[in-house]
Amino acid sequence: MTATLPRRSFQSSELSRQPAPVFAAAENAPVEVTRRDGEALVLMTRAEADARDSLLQFAAQLIAASLDDEGSLADRLADRFDWMLALSPTDREKCAADLVRAARGSFATGQAHLAAAELASWRSTAAAVAAGLGGEELTWFDIPPQVERP
Repeated sequence: MTATLPRRSFQSSELSRQPAPVFAAAENAPVEVTRRDGEALVLMTRAEADARDSLLQFAAQLIAASLDDEGSLADRLADRFDWMLALSPTDREKCAADLVRAARGSFATGQAHLAAAELASWRSTAAAVAAGLGGEELTWFDIPPQVERP
């Protein structure tokens, strides 16, 4: 059994006559609305548009940091993303590498959520570190404790 991909192109007359299928398709992914008398339009959710805007803003910061020649990429990104300063130097380097990798994935696939998720994850990690979480020593059990059956 083959999965069918959602339809991604509609004629403007379809949007006028039966908007529900067009809107349903646009809930899943941006759709193209073609017109005889003008350039095609793209219909997408606000969340999709916001994600794309955020990706462009992130790309602008990444490009600006890559063009600078002072310090490492991690240092240059920390100048643009202040929350990175809460991370250790080693974690800043890993964060920078992860952000670049996620951005490349987002740009290559058109999936803005890849970079957004990585950025949010590292920002949350930095906030947790700044709040003093994660610094305590963990105790690992060699033998799992026995518990009674409920």
